[in-house]
Amino acid sequence: MRRLDGRIAVVSGGASGIGRATAKRLATDGAVLEIIDKDDASPVCAEIAAMGGTAQNNRCDLTDEKQIAAAVQSIEVRHGKVDILVNNAGVLTPRKAWHLKSRDELERFMQVNYLAVYSLTQAFYPLIKKSTYGRIVMVGSRTVFVGTPGMAGYIESKAAVMGLTRVLALELGIEGITVNAVAPGMIATSGTRANSEEEAFDRMTAMQAIKRRVEPEHVADLVAFLASDDAAMITGQTIVCDGGSFLH
Repeated sequence: MRRLDGRIAVVSGGASGIGRATAKRLATDGAVLEIIDKDDASPVCAEIAAMGGTAQNNRCDLTDEKQIAAAVQSIEVRHGKVDILVNNAGVLTPRKAWHLKSRDELERFMQVNYLAVYSLTQAFYPLIKKSTYGRIVMVGSRTVFVGTPGMAGYIESKAAVMGLTRVLALELGIEGITVNAVAPGMIATSGTRANSEEEAFDRMTAMQAIKRRVEPEHVADLVAFLASDDAAMITGQTIVCDGGSFLH
């Protein structure tokens, strides 16, 4: 028996990157996937189907509460509950000095990286309460701990997510729901590659205790663990996945 057999798992931002790898890993463990993304996740759903799994594509702008409500309603009709929620969707823009960033840029980070996470979790909470399981996993960022020049706005939005993780762990623990966060380092996703030079990955790898690139699948493995029975008594934690670069 696979450790997530029959579990209903929602993954936001599952069309690409860490979300895509997470959706496929949870499906490998037996979960039924509901992918929420503003982009088309049907290719990922097809990959999961080819693996023998089940996945549904839900197109949704996570800054629009009406679209969130419609996605939640559709998932409730199909399953009646949600066991696992992975809040992965987010935005990352090219680095820019803090004093050159506009209020609109800062608000965009908070809208997508934090407020959308809050709204999505709030909207799915009634369905998670209907489960006797209950796992919520947030995707934060290692940059919150170390600070990175040019990433003002992004870092603060991820810090808010990691703070929300601790608050919800306390408020939802009485209901048996665990809430944890993963904090990836520099992951070789299409989004990160679009905003970083190739040499930056080599520099980061050189700083790591483990001298190879951290891939989306490594983060997906950690999410799958936190979503499983093996992590039943772990809550309110943020776990860094960066190959040991945080040790420097």
